[in-house]
Amino acid sequence: MPWLLLILAGLFECAFTTCLKLSDGLTRPFWSIAFLVLSIISFGLLTVAAQSIPLGTAYAVWTGIGAFGTALIGILWFGDPLTFWRIVFLAGLIVCLIGLKWASPD
Repeated sequence: MPWLLLILAGLFECAFTTCLKLSDGLTRPFWSIAFLVLSIISFGLLTVAAQSIPLGTAYAVWTGIGAFGTALIGILWFGDPLTFWRIVFLAGLIVCLIGLKWASPD
């Protein structure tokens, strides 16, 4: 269950970073409020997950999911460039996240 909460926390991180972009520097009220609400949920889920998962592992996985997901959202919705090296390094990030899960004591 803690790993599921951690994955959800990472997905909420992707959502709050997307809302941050859409808030246009926190000048658009709906997206600004969505950013605040989603970030609180993400940090809350991370906090609960980190009670059972080592803190360094939980934080690294949370930020990794957020980084990968936000980069993917940037590519798919905001027109960020998709280059060979971005694919290589994003794939490497996923491999590292799987490795952290595999190496983490349960």
